[in-house]
Amino acid sequence: MSHIILLGMNHKTAPVEIREQLAVACRKEVNPLGMLPNLEHVEELVFLSTCNRVEFLFTCGAISEGISEVKALLRTHVGLPTSLPLDSYLYVHKDLEAVKHLFMVASSLDSMVVGEPQILGQLKEAYRFAVEFRTVKTVLNRLMHKAFSVAKRVRTETCIGSCAVSVSYAAVELARKIFGQVKDKRVLLIGAGEMAELAADHFLRQGVRSMVVANRTLERSIELAARFNAETVPFDSLLEELKTTDIVVSSTGAREPIIGYRDVKARMRERRNRPLFFIDIAVPRDIDPKVNEIDNVYVYDIDDLQGVIEFNKEERLSQARTAEHIIDEETIKFRNWMESLSAVPTIVSVREKAERIRQNEVRKTFSQLPDLNDREREAIEVLTSSILKKLLHDPIMFLKRKAQRDSLAVYMDFTQQLFNLIEGMDEVDAPQAENEKADDQVFLKAAKK
Repeated sequence: MSHIILLGMNHKTAPVEIREQLAVACRKEVNPLGMLPNLEHVEELVFLSTCNRVEFLFTCGAISEGISEVKALLRTHVGLPTSLPLDSYLYVHKDLEAVKHLFMVASSLDSMVVGEPQILGQLKEAYRFAVEFRTVKTVLNRLMHKAFSVAKRVRTETCIGSCAVSVSYAAVELARKIFGQVKDKRVLLIGAGEMAELAADHFLRQGVRSMVVANRTLERSIELAARFNAETVPFDSLLEELKTTDIVVSSTGAREPIIGYRDVKARMRERRNRPLFFIDIAVPRDIDPKVNEIDNVYVYDIDDLQGVIEFNKEERLSQARTAEHIIDEETIKFRNWMESLSAVPTIVSVREKAERIRQNEVRKTFSQLPDLNDREREAIEVLTSSILKKLLHDPIMFLKRKAQRDSLAVYMDFTQQLFNLIEGMDEVDAPQAENEKADDQVFLKAAKK
């Protein structure tokens, strides 16, 4: 029986400098997936590498040997530094624990920012590479597709992905609520603080391609603009940028507001009252609070955003509990499927033997009826196949149900004896068949008495 193992490290178990070493090593010319033929005990393999996690999902017959081989893969073939104390940063999940962990990752419940959507795309990319390298077969193919459907169900049945939990992310989510979508909007970054950078990064991920940077230090403006593929404008010209900007993210160290009520009011006339959204992350505030009184102008300061975050944290915890219930349910379903695999060899043997008998008997019939035309022969083939399928349906369904019970071995043994599937004892020959007919006649006579 194959076991499912997930071995890796993430932001919870290893600091960023350790994850960086592993991620860099795993991106070298030797792709870990390409080393699968060298692993004696590992059957299937999927490799996931992101900024916050590096994970190997694999199947194996012998657990300890499989884990040792994957660790050795990291050490020798990938080129991981020997000085790195690997075991102290790794986690290993086995079978159902591995399945549940994968579902948690796909649904973004194990992410640094719970609910962020990027991880699902990264997981799909990892699966695409595994398919290209042909390192996935029956079990991991089924498991990966199940992970994608579980993530979709979590997104559909919960609001886990719509609750902002950071100031910058909350700002972007508010902008999306105001504008509907922000891809075609122009963003003005005033100042170059860390919070403004994070907000700009979130905007970039949402598809914004038009950004402008205004900062008192030109070198910093150029640096930030290069990172986000943005333009730079002189700090003294930022008020003129309000005519064409849709979203303003301000984070300077000014002691007084740098944008006042009259500054915005005058430019709103030129904008023909198109909505203007200010995200004021500065303390003291960069935007005069009175600006919020202007029609079609929206101003959110750090306290407003923090309020949104605190509310969303509670909502996200509630949604996470619902999501975990879904994952537990889907994990049990996958376990049942895995257990049903134990009955597959016996079921296949029953079907194959029955089909061989059918084909032999059909050939005998055709040889005795040489005048049959093609249509008549086809009708007999269809008839016998249909009878066979219907006759085997109930026994096969019975075996599949028993596959999820501890008594499986007893039922498999009984089935193999009942259908005479023991190795070396294939279909009955003609004399045996005649003897069985005689036995049947004796049995029927006894039943009538």
